[in-house]
Amino acid sequence: MPHFNPLIEKLSPPPVPSVLAWAKAYDGAKGPLIDLSQAVPGYPPHPDMLKWLGEAAASTEYTGYGAIEGEPELRRAYAEQVATLYGAAITAENIHITSGCNQAFIAAAMAIARAGDTVLMTNPYYFNQETTLAMLGINVELAPLDAGAGFLPEVETVASALRPGIRALALVSPNNPTGALYPPELLQRIYELCRANGTWLILDETYRDFLPDAVAAPHGLFRAQGWQDGFIALYSFSKSFCIPGHRLGAITAGPALIAQVAKIMDNLQICAPRSAQAAVARAIPALTDWRLANRAEIAARANAMRDVMSRLPQWKLQAAGAYFAYIRHPFPDIDSQFVAEKLAKLAGVICLPGDYFGEGQENYLRFAFANADVPTILKLEERLAGFALPGI
Repeated sequence: MPHFNPLIEKLSPPPVPSVLAWAKAYDGAKGPLIDLSQAVPGYPPHPDMLKWLGEAAASTEYTGYGAIEGEPELRRAYAEQVATLYGAAITAENIHITSGCNQAFIAAAMAIARAGDTVLMTNPYYFNQETTLAMLGINVELAPLDAGAGFLPEVETVASALRPGIRALALVSPNNPTGALYPPELLQRIYELCRANGTWLILDETYRDFLPDAVAAPHGLFRAQGWQDGFIALYSFSKSFCIPGHRLGAITAGPALIAQVAKIMDNLQICAPRSAQAAVARAIPALTDWRLANRAEIAARANAMRDVMSRLPQWKLQAAGAYFAYIRHPFPDIDSQFVAEKLAKLAGVICLPGDYFGEGQENYLRFAFANADVPTILKLEERLAGFALPGI
């Protein structure tokens, strides 16, 4: 028998492919599949983005190795965007471009924690972050989130969970899986708790561009004195520009942290995809209006989801925002994985079970509504209202 790394071997297989496999058993009786499984933008990239990607990919300029920290033009363009949004003194030296936000999290975690250290997460959590820490041998402790509080972290809960030696607290806002939007005041109080405890705050803002207000800063942490020594922000270009296949993310942090990440990235990948970086550098200033229109479209999808759920009292909408809705299903004694599998196979609705996001989440399902347009979301009402588990 072959011997594998036990930290990897004990991990479950990637969850999204298993869910998509359930859909293959659906016979189409209820109509076309409604895919609410994966967080992908349900509309195409802007034509200019496709043109710029093609031009850069066809250029010999981007066929060689690039700067480990990222293309200078993208680091500058993204730094300007962050500085404007947050009203903060962010420059290119605060930016490291990665191959997607998952890689940004891996690099950030490796830069500040080693095997045997402990990182605090919330429950529910984003599963790729939890498995990242597990495969690195980094211990995870969980701060529970309360459905009654809209799955927002409660200051008292975080304060009681923080203790000496916890290297970082990892948060996601807008949240995955719940969609909950963390208010700036809440993030500020949590950041202050982390600083007092000597704990880094890692904030994944992958879905930041789909907050209701395009102008208001999501938080004021980049304006805090000495933020570079305790705060790391993560971001993804995938959702805003509809290019998840091109794998681009970013870390915003102090230059000292960026220097540590460069050491890690030199071994992980050397540099993120260069032609995509060149295209996104052009797109950041050029496609502002298009991105605003997409923000409005996603907001309309969120409203459609709320509208549908308001007429389905047995299916309780516990939280919603940006890309996700977190739904309490009406089968309290049935595991969410079983419910999600039957929804896919019998009703043609693909979603992720709450079990994938932490212990005690068996009553919940994650609907990634951004992947479906408004007319498709409205079809959910009939599918869910008529749904029953066999033998129940």
